[in-house]
Amino acid sequence: MPSIFSKKHHFRVFAFIMSAILAFLMTGVITFLNTGLEAGFLLRWGRAFAFAWPIALSIVLLIGPHVRAIADRLCTRDG
Repeated sequence: MPSIFSKKHHFRVFAFIMSAILAFLMTGVITFLNTGLEAGFLLRWGRAFAFAWPIALSIVLLIGPHVRAIADRLCTRDG
């Protein structure tokens, strides 16, 4: 697959994709658990996703580097 972005944008691209996937799956599951597959499910899911994704993206962008640092400290041994 050809590269679209330079390496300096790796974290932003990662955050964009990861937050979208998490928000999509979590809002889908939670919407289903709360309302079932009744009429209007996709609209409710879409609204929940539109609300949740910017929040998820902000969290990943703000907290992600700190989580990476913690993970680096926890995983120092080889093997």
